[in-house]
Amino acid sequence: MEISILFFTGIISSILTYVVNNKYGQGAVRASAGLSLLVGLFFYFFPELFSHYLTKNIPIVFIGATFIGMVSSKILPSYLLVGFSGFIFSIIYLNASPFFKGYGGALGTTAAISVLVSLSLAVISKSEKIKRIKKYRPSRKNK
Repeated sequence: MEISILFFTGIISSILTYVVNNKYGQGAVRASAGLSLLVGLFFYFFPELFSHYLTKNIPIVFIGATFIGMVSSKILPSYLLVGFSGFIFSIIYLNASPFFKGYGGALGTTAAISVLVSLSLAVISKSEKIKRIKKYRPSRKNK
């Protein structure tokens, strides 16, 4: 049950930040910081409402997933893709967080990986075939 709450937190956090950032025009940093502050204060003042595990991990997952919501609507145009990125973030956080212990930027890196996974799935799932990029060949006229 606790794991599913963390998945739900990652999805909701990324979508809420995306909405505040893109729909309400507050900007990426203000959206992420404001929502993270609210959640952090809630768990600071009411630490006994949830188990110790959730009180420790919900704010971390929420803050990390807000980095996903900072993405522009030009990059990820769909709420579904943003929510999927939050889900991927939660999976990576739960399975790989011990490997990132002591390294700065682990939440941001995990969020970037999550967005790239969603973006690549969106590109692959398009009905258009992916076109090959032509190799650059210098013109021979200048010789």
